[in-house]
Amino acid sequence: MKIWMTRARILALAALMLLTVTVVWSQDSESKNPETKSTESTEKSQLKVNWLYGSYVPKEVPLTPLDRKMRWRLYFRSTYTTWGIYVKTTFFTIHDQVRNTFPEWGDGFGGFAKRFGTRQAEFIIQNSTSALGNGVLGWEPRYDRCRCSGFWPRSKHAIIRNFVTYNSTEKSLRPQLMPYLGAFAGSTTATTWEPGNVQWQIKGYQAVITQVPVGMGINWLGEFAPELFGWIHKRKK
Repeated sequence: MKIWMTRARILALAALMLLTVTVVWSQDSESKNPETKSTESTEKSQLKVNWLYGSYVPKEVPLTPLDRKMRWRLYFRSTYTTWGIYVKTTFFTIHDQVRNTFPEWGDGFGGFAKRFGTRQAEFIIQNSTSALGNGVLGWEPRYDRCRCSGFWPRSKHAIIRNFVTYNSTEKSLRPQLMPYLGAFAGSTTATTWEPGNVQWQIKGYQAVITQVPVGMGINWLGEFAPELFGWIHKRKK
C-alpha cells in the first residue's frame, strides 16, 4: 500500500510538471497589454531574476502583464538556469549535513547527495506549483518594488506583498496563495522518499508557516537591494 501511494505521488508530481509547462505555453496571449510590444529589451526589463531574492520588477519599470512565453521564460530562469539557485541549495544542504538530518542517509558523500537532491526537488516542486497556479489564474508571480519613497512605506509594501498579489490587470489585488501552496506541495512530496516516519501533514504545515517570515524577508531584501548592495560596494572601496 505504501509503495503504491509513493508511486501515485510521483506520478502526480510528473503530471504537475507537465501541466505547468502546458499552462505557461497555452496561456492566452491577449491578456498582455496591447500597447506594449514583446521586444527583447522589454522582456529583459520585465524578467529580471536575482540569484538571492528571485524575480522582481524594478521601480522605474512599468508593471505589465506577462504573456505565455514570458511566463515560461520567467519560470525556467527562476527554477533552473539562475546560478544562485544551486548556491542556496548547497548552503541549505551543508546545514542539513552538519545537523545530520535523516541520519539513515549517513554523513558521507552519498548522504550529501541525497540531501542536496531533496532540497533541490522541493524547490523545483514549489516553484512549479506556484507558476502553475499563477498561470491558471493569471496572477502576478513577480515582486514589484514600491513606487513610493521612505523606509517605512517601502517596508510596508514589502510585507503586504507577501500576502497579496495582482490579477492580470496589475491593479486589482488577490490573495498571495501560490507560494504557500507551493511550499506545502514541495514539503509533502519529499516525504515520499525521506526515511523514517515523516508525517506529510506536519511537514506541510511547517513549510507553510515558515513561508510567512521567509517571504517577507525576501521581499524586504528585494525592495532595498539597490541600497544594500550599493552600501556594501562603497564599504569595499
